Amino acid sequence: MFGYIDGYVRRFWQMSHDHRGTEESPGFVVTVIERDVFLKYGDEDIHENEDFKCWGMAYKIKSGCEEEVLKHLDFREKDGYTIHKVKVYSEDFEDPSTKHVLLNDVIVYIGKEDNPSFGGPLDIPTVAQTIASSVGPSGSNYDYLINLVEALRSKSPSSLDKYLVQLNSEVSKIKGKN
Repeated sequence: MFGYIDGYVRRFWQMSHDHRGTEESPGFVVTVIERDVFLKYGDEDIHENEDFKCWGMAYKIKSGCEEEVLKHLDFREKDGYTIHKVKVYSEDFEDPSTKHVLLNDVIVYIGKEDNPSFGGPLDIPTVAQTIASSVGPSGSNYDYLINLVEALRSKSPSSLDKYLVQLNSEVSKIKGKN
């Protein structure tokens, strides 16, 4: 189910030592940052009209498979992430000020600022340099970024926030793909 969590932004501020980078050369993966935490770092990375809606997919786990799926997710999201529960909303595109709760108590993994792999806040050029060159056991950091951008663009072009557009553009320039 496609929707958004309210009061968060997505940023490549979580270092990846085990998937998109290595211990010696960590990459960056996304985490969602709560509005209050984000704002305390200042406005250097705030884009015009930041709406603090983080769009993405929510999945219903097949009954009886919960333990197996959570075990897999806990392993995948082990590098500094913790579990939190949030509401997922949909937007009424006729009236964008109206939001509808799609799901309650949805599990989301967040790399909070007090975890050892939290790398933020970082400016886009710094993150772009790392993403352009990092590779880990799960593949290139660049592929991770491109897959995220394309997934959001395919679901709803309006879900693609300015930060991701700018970061993607910066990495593409570094990689010579622009």
